[in-house]
Amino acid sequence: MRHAVHRFDDDLRRRVSSHLDGFERLAHPFENVANPGPALRHAAVAATLVPNEDGEACFLITRRAASLRAHAGQWALPGGSLDDGETPEDAALRELDEEVGLSLPRDAVLGRLDDYPTRSGYVITPVVVWAGGGHEPVPNPDEVAAIYCVRLAELDRPDVPILRAIAESDRPVLSVPLLGTTIHAPTAAVLYQLREVAIRGLSTRVHHYDQPVFAWS
Repeated sequence: MRHAVHRFDDDLRRRVSSHLDGFERLAHPFENVANPGPALRHAAVAATLVPNEDGEACFLITRRAASLRAHAGQWALPGGSLDDGETPEDAALRELDEEVGLSLPRDAVLGRLDDYPTRSGYVITPVVVWAGGGHEPVPNPDEVAAIYCVRLAELDRPDVPILRAIAESDRPVLSVPLLGTTIHAPTAAVLYQLREVAIRGLSTRVHHYDQPVFAWS
């Protein structure tokens, strides 16, 4: 079943910007209340909108390099920890450049989604970025095994999201079926909220959804 096409055009950019401007996002207090100890580290990811060759709106997702020490081979949005003095927007744009070779100006940022605290000790701030035509992503082999440009319409499928219970948590794990596999939170949580908030203009929250156990460390 083919879903409604999202055209990569000025109308979509205005709509996404308007939805994000009107969204009352949740910012995490950057402390692990459930498990007192070291403060959670702040990270940012770039939920990057790009066109494909047919002018349809897509998003970029990567497969992490197998040589990485943490979360090797997992699906991810470009991103990483904030450097000293960086904002989430600064970090998201820097990581886009470092990981996939997209060097974008500050005005490419359209807004933020809710912070998402992870089991592995981070709070992720998702930054929505608009990358117009003419930008060709190139993977940095030290960090990225492959880059995928996925039609935004794939997030409109009726089986998005998938929620399942696990014995290790009282919170459901959120997943999204993409690219012939299943992608899990935190990446799936960001993509689901991208659809709900940035595209549909809703106020859906995702911070309460859990991650699969393999992503806890």
